Amino acid sequence: MQALRIVPTIHYFDTFKEFNDEFKLGKGDILVTNQWMYDPYVKPLGIDIPVIYQEKYGKGEPSDEMIDAMAADMNKYEYDRIIAFGGGTIVDICKVLCLDVPAKSVDLFTGEVPPVKKKELVVVPTTCGTGSEVTNVAIAELKSLHVKKGLAVEETYADTAVLIPESLQGLPDYVFATSSIDALIHAIESYLSPKASPFTEMYSLAAIQMIMNGFKEILAKGGNTPENRKPLLKDFCLAANYAGIAFGNAGCAAVHALSYSIGGAFHVPHGEANYQFFTEVFKMYMRKEPDGKIAQANQIFADILGCDVANVYDELEKVLGQLIAKKPLREYGMTEAQIDEFTKSTVDNQQRLLGNNYVFLSDEEIREIFANLY
Repeated sequence: MQALRIVPTIHYFDTFKEFNDEFKLGKGDILVTNQWMYDPYVKPLGIDIPVIYQEKYGKGEPSDEMIDAMAADMNKYEYDRIIAFGGGTIVDICKVLCLDVPAKSVDLFTGEVPPVKKKELVVVPTTCGTGSEVTNVAIAELKSLHVKKGLAVEETYADTAVLIPESLQGLPDYVFATSSIDALIHAIESYLSPKASPFTEMYSLAAIQMIMNGFKEILAKGGNTPENRKPLLKDFCLAANYAGIAFGNAGCAAVHALSYSIGGAFHVPHGEANYQFFTEVFKMYMRKEPDGKIAQANQIFADILGCDVANVYDELEKVLGQLIAKKPLREYGMTEAQIDEFTKSTVDNQQRLLGNNYVFLSDEEIREIFANLY
């Protein structure tokens, strides 16, 4: 069994300027970013580089339509290296854009067209959540098929991952919350995965400790604000990367698999969608196999939270609920009929994730989770 594999070379810099001094961005490169990241970090350096602003092509999370439009515009330039400077949307899109993109990128996700890597990819994440800089997973909403789906192949790995805590300074409070909770769920799902190894567990546990202790410190200071987060940005940047390494090797599971239903149907941001399913999935795991590895996971959270293990999920929701509200799925627009629809869609389309479950969940048990949260 392969215990650990980290494909991209990982670099760390305190500032974007330090990164540019070493990587010397310019001729032969193209930068994919947001203007609100370009203006404070790239523009002052006077770099001569073509820039693609992701927001020009749509809001929210990646879609095949967004990828197709960006690929068409990028074809107007000559370049060998893509610099992806942004959050999960930009990073996932660029994992696809570094391939030989067909006229319809949906064909890559469905397997109609095989992936062929054409460009070098350097990823500089600007959120503390996806860990996508070290994984080969690219997620997109396939609008023509009304489904959210992942592409995870060797060709979608970045060549280089670059961590710059400075780039997290401008995160809106909500984006910090959704991204960091996403990283926490990456860490705990990969810890429970049957594919976990002592090496991935080491990264999972470090990420859980850093994120949860960071949340406690932020909330103790009065809440989720830029000022309260500032001393912890390096910790959250590293923790998201550690969690990415862990789930890139051991995988995520049912929390992510079920969350794609509301993410795709109602455009719920990924971290928020994950949080809605987090503890309910774990309660189902506990019902089925309470004495296995999940008991260790619960003790880890109980120790951090300073609570009895029997109350760990309630206490966990008290902490996370101060960052993102948990609410019934019907408040997103879900109907009772969609309990069955989303169950079928999850089973049909998310086996890549469901295969990493702590214990097997039947179709009826997956339906029960949707029903309980409805």
